[in-house]
Amino acid sequence: MRYYGISILALTCVSFASMPAFANASEEANDDQAIIVTGTPQGYGTAAAASTKTDTPLIDTPQTITVITRDQLDDQAQRSLGDVLRYVPGVTVGQGEGNRDQITIRGQNTTSDFFLDGVRDDVQYYRGLYNLERIEVLKGPSALIFGRGGGGGVVNRVQKAPVFSENITTSRASVNSFGAYEIAADLNAPVSNKIAIRLNANYEKLNNHRDFYSGERYAWNPTATLALSDDWKLGLSYEYVKDDRVLDRGIPSVVNGAGVPNTPLTGYRDQFFGVPGVNKSVLEAQIAKLSLSGNVSQNLKFSAALLYGDYDKIYTNVYANGTLVTATNSVALAGYSDPTARKNYLAQANLLWDVVTGGIQHKVLFGAEYGIQKSRNQRLNALLSSPTLNLTTPVFPAVSFPTVVNDTVSNVTYAAAYVQDQISIGDHVMVVAGLRYDSFDIKGTDFAPVTDRPFARRDEKISPRLGLILKPQKNISLYASYSQSFQPRSGNQFLTLSTTTQNLAPEKFTSYELGAKWDIREGLSVNAALFQLDRTNATTPDPVNLAISTNIGATRVKGGELSVAGQVTNAWQISGGYAYQDAALRVNNSVRLAQVPKHQFSLWNRYNLSNKFGAGVGIIHQSSQYAAIRSAPTTTRLPAFTRIDAALFYDLSDKFKLQLNVENLFDTKYFSDAHNNNNISTGAPINARLSLAFKF
Repeated sequence: MRYYGISILALTCVSFASMPAFANASEEANDDQAIIVTGTPQGYGTAAAASTKTDTPLIDTPQTITVITRDQLDDQAQRSLGDVLRYVPGVTVGQGEGNRDQITIRGQNTTSDFFLDGVRDDVQYYRGLYNLERIEVLKGPSALIFGRGGGGGVVNRVQKAPVFSENITTSRASVNSFGAYEIAADLNAPVSNKIAIRLNANYEKLNNHRDFYSGERYAWNPTATLALSDDWKLGLSYEYVKDDRVLDRGIPSVVNGAGVPNTPLTGYRDQFFGVPGVNKSVLEAQIAKLSLSGNVSQNLKFSAALLYGDYDKIYTNVYANGTLVTATNSVALAGYSDPTARKNYLAQANLLWDVVTGGIQHKVLFGAEYGIQKSRNQRLNALLSSPTLNLTTPVFPAVSFPTVVNDTVSNVTYAAAYVQDQISIGDHVMVVAGLRYDSFDIKGTDFAPVTDRPFARRDEKISPRLGLILKPQKNISLYASYSQSFQPRSGNQFLTLSTTTQNLAPEKFTSYELGAKWDIREGLSVNAALFQLDRTNATTPDPVNLAISTNIGATRVKGGELSVAGQVTNAWQISGGYAYQDAALRVNNSVRLAQVPKHQFSLWNRYNLSNKFGAGVGIIHQSSQYAAIRSAPTTTRLPAFTRIDAALFYDLSDKFKLQLNVENLFDTKYFSDAHNNNNISTGAPINARLSLAFKF
């Protein structure tokens, strides 16, 4: 077991308050990212998002959107996308087998509905935060703008971009009570009135409460903006990421008796069920982007983006493969190695036309996308010297990977065209309507041990979107929306097209949403929504054999959300909300969807006590949830939990800021997430992170 020698109390005494996040790049930073709507750059939740790829305020968007700004990321000292999304109502964080971001949005589990500056970012890995301006979570099917997938919503990361207005030199160093630390820098320089460059870089040493866990991650992201003229800008970006960490799939569950749900194993919060030196995930990624934006004429804007991504990843793991056997105090083990290579070649272009016809204003978006995605994946099953781990006298088995059980190559080519019209009828009525055509073509080969099996499928789908917005006054909107999306049968990562599924139609997502938005004043908004999301032709991983999928027919998620974000007073900022979700199989309400708690509540507060001192407090609550789809009464259920976080901020000077963040202030014992019935993550005990930031 680990010993936590750093005293939380001692760290608390070091810094008594304040560190307002340094002002981040202004709206100018996003000029070369024309597909991203810009907004107020500081504060909580006040920036606009990319849901329409137009310069539309959030209040005029018929969709639930949560925005996490750079200020909030810094105040909460978040180090992973999963940590950030725990504070977003309607989103639950999955374990992702310990090697990737995996989330559930409105009942839809995904590893691929992630975007970078509006461009697809669907590879399985952990995404960094060091170079981001903000994170946008758009809920409900979003195929019209983002294409396939996105059944429950999408997560869009917006990178920092160069600015011409100032030199920026900031850096941040932090260490936590587990021994993890990070160093990060952000450098911006306007070389001339035509060229600005920016460099973001970081190094992280990883550690946590779990036995044998360690790792490191480093990344750098140089960017440049070239002002080709007063109206046209060219953006260049390159990012290199290296991530090497222990792969940890958590603890198993225990059987409680016939008809009673299994529950996570207690008393072994830190116990490692992998094999030290074997369980490892290594990623090397290179991502290059080129963007162009400008005004074709006074009322016609053009934007385009090209992205090349090269991802090389391997993860090797041993994990708990069954429940605890009480008679022997032992757990079954299994394992495999999974190398994957992916190359993405993605392009998109948009024209935005502002026009008035017959006294009615139109904002018409024309767009097109084209992409090629080449993947190769293998799976090699483990041979263990012992198939179980005895918890009384744990001895880790010897491991080898002699058996290739899967070797797949796939090539995806997709093309899309879409049009959307935002119609303003006077000052009180708006309509958003659009259609998207997608062609998705996959070809590949399963190189089986005996006979190679080629596979192929082509899908052509039309995805509609319709929204009506009523504005009784400028700062209030009432809306109704309808949207659709689809997911091809090849899955999130194009590697599961079997002889059965290649003959099935894509999964379909249909959403209905009613909502209201109120900008109480500039920088403070309240949103409410009711929704229903139907999924047809649905499949889910088989709880017994996760390598195959089970067709479960149709599911329905009904619920509501209430959220608030912004500046309550000059000293007080908040961000958070409540979500209710009822997620089940439509023909059998007793079959509940996985990792969807009925109730979620989160709220983060920051209060500036003076010009130098400040404090923050956050709360996360989730009701109980099933670790896998509840197909049997004994399906594992994770208990409800409530976690309290806190922070203190202190301005040492205009250039130096000191910050202390404490996670799980009251040392709650809880289970944070899961991958299936017997891969369950234990929540970290009370821990602290001390940060020092510099600005020159």
